[in-house]
Amino acid sequence: MIEVRKLSKWYQVHEREPGFIASFKSLFHRKFRTVKAVDDVSFFIPEGEIVAFLGPNGAGKTTTMKVLTGLLHPSDGEVNVGGFVPFQHKKEFKKQISLVMGQKSQLIWDLPAAETFLVNKVIYEIPDQDYEETLGDLVQLLQLEEVIRKPVRQLSLGERMKCELAAALLHRPRIVFLDEPTIGLDVNMQEVMRRFIQDYSRKYKATILLTSHYMADVTALCERVLVIGKGRLLYDGAINQLIDKYAPNKRIRLQLAKRAHERELEDVIHGMGTIVHYAFPDLDVDVPREQVSELSARLLSKLNVLDLTIEDPSMESVIAQAFEARTEGGSAGA
Repeated sequence: MIEVRKLSKWYQVHEREPGFIASFKSLFHRKFRTVKAVDDVSFFIPEGEIVAFLGPNGAGKTTTMKVLTGLLHPSDGEVNVGGFVPFQHKKEFKKQISLVMGQKSQLIWDLPAAETFLVNKVIYEIPDQDYEETLGDLVQLLQLEEVIRKPVRQLSLGERMKCELAAALLHRPRIVFLDEPTIGLDVNMQEVMRRFIQDYSRKYKATILLTSHYMADVTALCERVLVIGKGRLLYDGAINQLIDKYAPNKRIRLQLAKRAHERELEDVIHGMGTIVHYAFPDLDVDVPREQVSELSARLLSKLNVLDLTIEDPSMESVIAQAFEARTEGGSAGA
């Protein structure tokens, strides 16, 4: 559904020194530098797959999505989305895709969301029967019965985002680009949105590319992630393999009933792990995944322990490790 080969997008950025003289000189002699927003990125996404596209601000995520939707022309490389070249802007291509940006709105502020739905019906030339059927499904899945007749300005943020999704999906796009769809929503509303995205993808076999700073979105929706940093693709593979590659340790957290000296703790751990933090009664130890069971048993038998928990590293820390481990070669596959 989405095929990207050696995609690059760069810009010429004007640079000058501050001050009046520098401003005057720039009228006759301008200095430019090339900024590579996306640099030699390649990946393939099949039909019906939900894939996370992760990276810090300025990594190239939004630029890539704009190229995939035809909003930007690539500087180099090949892009095929649903059998079309996006920047050719063919009518059939636009009917197959949808872009939902959590910080942008297509709803008409002073009118009910239902009015925007009717506008989109005309724009996408949706037959009456298909429109009624799809709208009914969206209203049911997103619980919009009480919402779509109210002016948009009277809706809460969560209600507006649900209406934004409904408006973007009325034409049943086969390919959906979601840019921070749960931003600003409370925990309960985030869960509603995630369930809806899963249900939509399952029912219509839609391919979804998701960007989000909420790792809960990623772990709940995606089995595969693409990690991008400074315009280069750093990782393409399963979430579990990403964790294994960049976070090989787990953390054992203990609450001790009796104070122990650090030398005593080192003797118990005996090179199997690393003490990260110790301030009685709390003790944190990082340990390789394959030795978690053995070290846990040893700690319980050798120390007076009130409580013991084993934690996986957060996805945020895993992604940070991926960026820190970035080599000059750039990409990494699974």
